[in-house]
Amino acid sequence: MPTDTCSAWDPSNCDGTAGCPPRCPRFVDKHGEPILVEPFESARFEALVSMYVDYPEAHRSMGIPPVGRDRIAEWLDRLIERGFNVVAAHDGTVVGHAAYSPCSSVEPQFVVFVDPAFHDRGIGTELCRHVIAFAADAGHDALVLDVDAANERAVHVYRRMGFETVDRSGNDLRMRLSFDEPIVETVQLPPAERPANR
Repeated sequence: MPTDTCSAWDPSNCDGTAGCPPRCPRFVDKHGEPILVEPFESARFEALVSMYVDYPEAHRSMGIPPVGRDRIAEWLDRLIERGFNVVAAHDGTVVGHAAYSPCSSVEPQFVVFVDPAFHDRGIGTELCRHVIAFAADAGHDALVLDVDAANERAVHVYRRMGFETVDRSGNDLRMRLSFDEPIVETVQLPPAERPANR
């Protein structure tokens, strides 16, 4: 871990350093609360499982996250083994999770979930930005995702991130973000250099 990174929670004036990850882990949400977004580490596994245990049915999408602690743990084990995962934490509690998988794919599948108690704070959008930044840095060509068209909140966020609908099957949308899109470069800029809306 580099020791010369920004020590302030508000990184808006940070110009970054050579040791910084593809996106700054420090994020201030819409409530002014500090959120840390970092690559998943095994010490956070139980906290991540716990975030999903009581996940409301209304916020599940296309069968994920699964229901029940054992099934959740199995699903997360597969995501962690095959993919790249980031978690968002507030005061040490995991409040969001995003991943792409498999790492071996040129265009891996993307998922993102935020604890409903922390919705509408910009955390899901920030998790999207982290996954985009890390996936592009790892040499992938694009990210793809499947979403229920009725999930208007998610579709709106994905479109704002640059994802485009490439297929529709019934009410299920397949969306894709090519890493040729300008947002990829923008999300990797140091905080002080980013446009205000990115």
